[in-house]
Amino acid sequence: MQVRILTIPAFALALAACGGQKAANGSVAVNTISAAAPAAPAAPANATAPAAPAAQGDWLTTASGLRYRKISGTGTGPKPSPTDIVTLNYVGQLTDGTEFDSSRGTPVTFPLPDLIVGWQEGVPLMSVGDTYEFLVPPEIGYGPRGAGPIPPNATLYFKIELLGIGG
Repeated sequence: MQVRILTIPAFALALAACGGQKAANGSVAVNTISAAAPAAPAAPANATAPAAPAAQGDWLTTASGLRYRKISGTGTGPKPSPTDIVTLNYVGQLTDGTEFDSSRGTPVTFPLPDLIVGWQEGVPLMSVGDTYEFLVPPEIGYGPRGAGPIPPNATLYFKIELLGIGG
């Protein structure tokens, strides 16, 4: 039995990955990304859509790439600092909808400095009583090392309800 191995030059893969197309004259056109606000990311496939007013449903992005939106709450309560201990309910999922962690409805208490950078940055945006959704890019999540059921370089989805500040 003869086996054929097809090799594709790295530049062809890179071109395909960035959406470029080769024209008949041999030039390459590459799709550009607008500097305008990016489209809102999709929540995991099995995440329930929040019943939130449109004003609360808009995704925002921080300088680090953390995407977030408030799905409930008034935003008027106290906000934690990045060094506080917080009590919350949460669900963590991969972007394909696979749940990797959850407080399962039982409030948990964490010191924010012990958590991933995405939480250290995101939770202080919340007020006590708010529920937010976060999309955490790998750079401020678990990065190339992954953790347990979280694969390397995974973007993570979290739904977090902030219940209290302090231990």
